[in-house]
Amino acid sequence: MTQEKIYIAITVMAVANFLTRVFPFLFFIKHEPPKFILFVEKSFPPIIMTILIFYTLSGVNFTEAPYGTKEIASIFFTAIVHCRFTNYLVSIFGGTIFYMFLVQFVN
Repeated sequence: MTQEKIYIAITVMAVANFLTRVFPFLFFIKHEPPKFILFVEKSFPPIIMTILIFYTLSGVNFTEAPYGTKEIASIFFTAIVHCRFTNYLVSIFGGTIFYMFLVQFVN
């Protein structure tokens, strides 16, 4: 792929990303969002956390050492962080960073 094509691809992706972020603000500036959008807004963070938990546990073999201790420790850490700060973003990032630390540096 030439450098020109890379720049074009990056520009197209940036514009598409920007438009998807701006569209809801432009569309709902004078209207109340539909109940479905409010439902998604309210339930999306717990859904993401549930997906992350399943992803974390998907490759764990609980019959062999270390029996998923890193993954379970990460889930408990995330739960504690969430109970402490009650912020999904802090919980998701904190739990992910803790899990990556355990996977990379703890034997």
